[in-house]
Amino acid sequence: MDIDVLRSFIAFVDTGSFTRAAKQTFRTQSAISMQMKKLEVETGHALFIKEGRNLGLTEQGQHLVSYARRLVSLHDEALGHFSAHLQHPPLTIGCPDDYAESILPSIVALVRETLPHQSIRVVCDCSTQLRLMLDQGKIDVGILTRAPDAEEGYLLKHDSGVWVKGESTPTDGLIGTPIDSLIENQTPLPLVLYEPDCKFHSTAIDGLEKQGRAYRLMCSSSSATAIKGLLRKRQGISAMARSSVSYGLTIIEGSNLPSLPSVDIVLAVAPIPHPMFASHLAAEISQRFYQKNH
Repeated sequence: MDIDVLRSFIAFVDTGSFTRAAKQTFRTQSAISMQMKKLEVETGHALFIKEGRNLGLTEQGQHLVSYARRLVSLHDEALGHFSAHLQHPPLTIGCPDDYAESILPSIVALVRETLPHQSIRVVCDCSTQLRLMLDQGKIDVGILTRAPDAEEGYLLKHDSGVWVKGESTPTDGLIGTPIDSLIENQTPLPLVLYEPDCKFHSTAIDGLEKQGRAYRLMCSSSSATAIKGLLRKRQGISAMARSSVSYGLTIIEGSNLPSLPSVDIVLAVAPIPHPMFASHLAAEISQRFYQKNH
């Protein structure tokens, strides 16, 4: 089987979209469709099935995914072995700003253990933008937030959303204040959230509206540093992944605030990988990270 065709097949499985698969592999949608028909002819089986408006995989298609991943991984591993002595460009890792403290340092350390001579470049942006950068070949690896039922990437961590505020300190006059003066009990509720494309932003707003609770969006930002700085100054409360909670912040427990979703944090590799960082290495590093953190 043609490795490029298998890459396109994996790109479709991971993204759930022929459009994104085409962008990731720098082909047109019609070219991707032709590749998929070629795969069906080669295997002698239908690989895709209509699921409402979307395409899913048949049982044979699901079997092929496992083989495709192993074949592409072995191919890239072999190329990496024979090019190990060559000079390579920096490995560009994309990471959401909110994981830059909690997850990125451990990932970089694991990469350095495996590839001690490989230089690294880090780009911080939201998961939505990082996916576009992966599609465009602008980053080699992305630390992303995905829905728990998605196939994208290699699992680093199961996580959940929590409501967060700044910690009370002896100097801010809030220690020992009555419960009705707590920031999470204010009306309207002051919010400091990530941008609207963040799952926690949309879920928080939707949940408050369903409760009929008054709120005011004080600020939205793609910068975790800005959001956490505002929280520490008691400018509002926020919704974020539990693993993003850092010093000076505290999780709001026992409130009637709406529930926030569970998410997976994964390591995703560009369909055309960096010569030294193919899918087999991403799988190994993800597994090591998962084992260390569970």
